[in-house]
Amino acid sequence: MSTPYPFTAIVGQDDLRLGLLLNAVSPAVGGVLVRGEKGTAKSTAVRALAALMPEVPVVSGCRFSCDPSAPDPACPDGPHEAGPGVSRPARTVELPVGASEDRLVGALDIERALSEGVKAFEPGLLADAHRGILYVDEVNLLHDHLVDLLLDAAAMGASYVEREGVSVRHAARFLLVGTMNPEEGELRPQLLDRFGLTVEVAASRDTDQRVEVVRRRLAYDDDPEGFAARWAREEAALRERIAAARVLLPRVVLGDGVLRQIAATCAAFEVDGMRADIVMARTATALAAWAGREEVTAEDVRQAALLALPHRRRRNPFDAPGLDEEKLDDTLREAAGDSDNGDGDDDGPGGGGGGGGVPPQSGGPDAPDRSAGAGDDTPADAPAGGDGSGSGSGSGSEQRPAPAGGAEQAPVGASEPFRAKMLSVPGLGEGAAGRRSRARTEHGRTTGARRPEGTLTKLHLAATVQAAAPHQRARGRSGRGLVVRRDDLRQATREGREGNLVLFVVDASGSMAARQRMGAVKGAVLSLLLDAYQRRDKVGLVTFRGKEAEVALPPTSSVDAAAARLESLPTGGRTPLAAGLLKAHDVLRVERMRDPSRRPLLVVVTDGRATGGPDPVALAARAGRLHAAEGTASVVVDCERGVVRLGLAAQLARELGGGAVTLDELRADSIAGLVKDVTAAGRAA
Repeated sequence: MSTPYPFTAIVGQDDLRLGLLLNAVSPAVGGVLVRGEKGTAKSTAVRALAALMPEVPVVSGCRFSCDPSAPDPACPDGPHEAGPGVSRPARTVELPVGASEDRLVGALDIERALSEGVKAFEPGLLADAHRGILYVDEVNLLHDHLVDLLLDAAAMGASYVEREGVSVRHAARFLLVGTMNPEEGELRPQLLDRFGLTVEVAASRDTDQRVEVVRRRLAYDDDPEGFAARWAREEAALRERIAAARVLLPRVVLGDGVLRQIAATCAAFEVDGMRADIVMARTATALAAWAGREEVTAEDVRQAALLALPHRRRRNPFDAPGLDEEKLDDTLREAAGDSDNGDGDDDGPGGGGGGGGVPPQSGGPDAPDRSAGAGDDTPADAPAGGDGSGSGSGSGSEQRPAPAGGAEQAPVGASEPFRAKMLSVPGLGEGAAGRRSRARTEHGRTTGARRPEGTLTKLHLAATVQAAAPHQRARGRSGRGLVVRRDDLRQATREGREGNLVLFVVDASGSMAARQRMGAVKGAVLSLLLDAYQRRDKVGLVTFRGKEAEVALPPTSSVDAAAARLESLPTGGRTPLAAGLLKAHDVLRVERMRDPSRRPLLVVVTDGRATGGPDPVALAARAGRLHAAEGTASVVVDCERGVVRLGLAAQLARELGGGAVTLDELRADSIAGLVKDVTAAGRAA
């Protein structure tokens, strides 16, 4: 087993370390979600935490880590007699993004269950993580059905596996830690709320701090055991502090005044439900225990709010997590009834409003003074400045020269987004699970049966019985049980929904640059982006103006980044419509090679006008037919306004082999209907 990087050797990242340590002190806090750019010690810190956790007493030979002092009466390996048991280190179990449902919750041997009535169960990762840490790297990329199973188990403290009337239950209580890079897409607000705490991490921009990160990482890579030995004293001290805080935790008093501050804070920030209040109370209690106190203070409440509320403040996927600290301080003062508790600006026991205290940044054998850098497997990968996403108003659009053929205009703000119609790709796909187009999936309604091509995951009971029935006499059946062989088993085929690649091609030329109209266009695209977020799509953005088209955003799961690029999109110049369609064709060609199962949906936002070249309209029509020939599903959002209309957008839609909708028809509550299916090439009338 490889030697983990010492937790105390991580440079800076105070919020990250504090969030993890509070969960180590009180697992009831509910886990932590770590958000940040790559190379910021997210994975390193989580893996290092396990070495600080107390050893776990377990029943000898139990695959489900039952507590010998109170064994689970429903344990599949039980029943167990109470006894001393054995101790083992706390586990850190990693859930890969591509894991199957069986790998997560475990698998039943369906053949033995049908023929012998035996509940032969192979435990999954949830059983392995019981009484330990379950770590999900890039949790935002995990399939929805796996996230649902994971969070259900975290909420109930148990995992259930049920198939065709056969069920197994086992305890599954664990410290849930998820990490994510927001550039790759956000979690749904409902799932964000399931994490107790959230912390934001970023690489330091200070040269000395970055140097120390690299120095420590290189020393660890050269001699992991020697490096860990140099930090053994600091690790032991932190381990003892966690154990002491756990002992103190039940004695911590949460007074009525503090509870009023917690309730007032959650009400002031308009968080949904009561989970935030409960998490804040548990976090404030853990902060007091971590600081060695038996009473929760207002500063503990403040720090708990900064950890427990930011991710619960998101009202839509384009809202950045965060908390108005001035409003927080005012709310705490008002709830306290006087200013004796301070205004929140004074340093608490941990400094800098740290509540129960920022975990000590040990000087260590080779460390400088306390700093705020990062220590991860790839510390030098972080960009030299900015947020690393390349999105928003700082994306560099202001540096572009004005396009030829017309003056560039300042970006226009988007109008208020609305609920858009669902645009779907026709036919039956086999792409990643989502919520847009029909597809063959592991989850959904059963539509038939087939022979399993690998591990049986969803048994079609009727088809299995039908396949086995003709052979019962030949197999010597004498009792009531059905004699079932492997060849009899049938896999249920199911139909659900898939996520698609929605590629937007947006006209940013002078013909679209009337400020009111461009605001409406951006509002419409923003509405479609919101719809894509909710349906778990990948999105991309191609814009055209002046003499060329550009890929403003390559296909990504980060709808937030697409919205930011759209908001800063400048307008003006000529209308190279054909260039935009050809650029989109290049993007889709590459994406088909990268992810052939994900079907694309081309959304062209234009009034249909084209300029540049000898016959720009005909050139655009040829580019449209190129997409139609490849069967790309498409829709044109017709932005033409005015009394006199040329109908060029509708003509382009016919060349693309798709449909056209006006801005007004794009609204889900328009008279035109609730759903408009996109017609693929060859299906147009």
